[in-house]
Amino acid sequence: MVKLTAAATTSIPRVIIFALTLVYGFAGLFARDPWKNEDAIGFGGMWTLHSGKAIDWIVPHLAGRDVSLGAPFPYWLGATLMDLFGPLLGITNAARLYAAICFFAAALAIWYATYLLGRRPEVQPMVLAVGGQPGRRNYGMTLADGALLIFLACVGLAQRAHETTPMMAQLMGISIVLYGTVRGLDKPWQGGLWTGLGIAIVALSSNLTLSLIIVSSTIIAVLASNAKLRFRWTLTSTLLGLIGFAVWPALWYLGNLTPEWRHIAQEGWRNMPEMRATPSIESLGFLSVNFWAYAWPVWPLAIISLAHWGRVKEAGQWRAPHLCIPLSLFIGCLIYVLFRLEANEHDLIILIPSLSIIAAFSLPILKRNLISFIDWFAMFSFTMIALAIWIIWLAKVTGFPESTAANLARLLPGFQAQFNYIGFIVALVITGVWLAIVRWRTSRAPKEIWRCLIISASGTTLMWVLLMTLWLPTINYAKTYRYVSDRLVQIIANTPGCIDTTNLGPAQLASFSYFTKLPLRDDSSCNLMLTHSSSEAKAYASLNKKKIELLWEDRRASDRDERLRLYQITPIGKE
Repeated sequence: MVKLTAAATTSIPRVIIFALTLVYGFAGLFARDPWKNEDAIGFGGMWTLHSGKAIDWIVPHLAGRDVSLGAPFPYWLGATLMDLFGPLLGITNAARLYAAICFFAAALAIWYATYLLGRRPEVQPMVLAVGGQPGRRNYGMTLADGALLIFLACVGLAQRAHETTPMMAQLMGISIVLYGTVRGLDKPWQGGLWTGLGIAIVALSSNLTLSLIIVSSTIIAVLASNAKLRFRWTLTSTLLGLIGFAVWPALWYLGNLTPEWRHIAQEGWRNMPEMRATPSIESLGFLSVNFWAYAWPVWPLAIISLAHWGRVKEAGQWRAPHLCIPLSLFIGCLIYVLFRLEANEHDLIILIPSLSIIAAFSLPILKRNLISFIDWFAMFSFTMIALAIWIIWLAKVTGFPESTAANLARLLPGFQAQFNYIGFIVALVITGVWLAIVRWRTSRAPKEIWRCLIISASGTTLMWVLLMTLWLPTINYAKTYRYVSDRLVQIIANTPGCIDTTNLGPAQLASFSYFTKLPLRDDSSCNLMLTHSSSEAKAYASLNKKKIELLWEDRRASDRDERLRLYQITPIGKE
């Protein structure tokens, strides 16, 4: 049990938390190109659907490459948004509305799941002898605000939550599963609908391994919880979940897919992204190194919450819904990441919803010294980051400090910085808001239990907004294939035939397909070959008894390792 007064559970004004979430969610979505790597691949799949045929909608893939990108829901949603809003916003901006929808849906589901758990009797604060303890509704709202702030404060989400990757749909689906399972505790029909919808979204946006793990984790949570869900929830969630699993295979048959395409689709659903039959040492190593920074400050708060509530008998210990349900989903997602062939930062995004809910229940029991540490650490870190962003931007625009400007010119040769009034004003405003928040926090001693999170969440938002205003042209120049694509088009503008892209990476293929509109395909009979490996090109020529002639070599300005090469291919003995 925890001891709190009503004053400690005063909710954040709705306008503030709404504004913070909206600014964070929309910043960086517009006025930029698809970025290397996963962002470009996801966009490329959506672009292929938008500009392609019926087969592209049934089996999402990159143009010219008959390899499935996996389950279709992310590409359906992105391509539909392109169709609806592309003429108004532009194709790339419309596609990234997909990321906004997934992010806001996940944030809303996390808030409501925590709100419902925070109203349950086993987590209520101690009744004070003289009264004044918080009511259930206010307590639940304060914990929900805390969960949302923790979600926003997660450092690793900043870039990954603004990309057109299937992981954003997975994030949304898992968050909805969490909400639906919690909602089912008091409203079985409604909860079952949401749980089933979440399972269907996961099944249609991830491989079968993650889908089955989410189903199994939900079942384990329900069986282990001391608050049993009713038959109506089970029936509804099972029915909708099965429909979700059946939708894609049904389309294979309704669309009369050839055996070859059906095999491609099945392989994509089973193993995209690639999995292992045993835990991967590479994924374990990646987790052990990167998880702590990625999930800061979520993981320390979650550990504190588990340590406290796991030993409170009145709360039912580990079988209480506020621990059992999110912890089961977190463990399931963690197992999935460990069985990935080679996990990356995009995979970690599915761990955050469950951890955010668990971490929210640490807020009532945090000690004053820990609250001060989190506050001051966040305040110092984000202030220094903001100062660095401003100084480097000043160097780009004015050339002072000279050493910084020279380093930038060396790292990004050819980049011409221009002063953007709108970006400058937005950056100035967000910096002013940050200074006001810091002044409010340091000049007062607020009692609200969410006080240690407002700095962290605002700091993450400050960092991301500054990067997406002051630095957006620089980052876009460094991560886009637009300029190298333009140079490629100039080289082969009047050359007939097609370009073999068999040895090209998926991010490169997706980018060149969108930026150049050239006939790119995995076809060895093409008269041109685009590759980043000269050894593969030479091996191909030797094996097929063909002559290759280097026509063009180039690279993105920011990438010193990658070299793109265009070869003319002719049979030996022919000119």
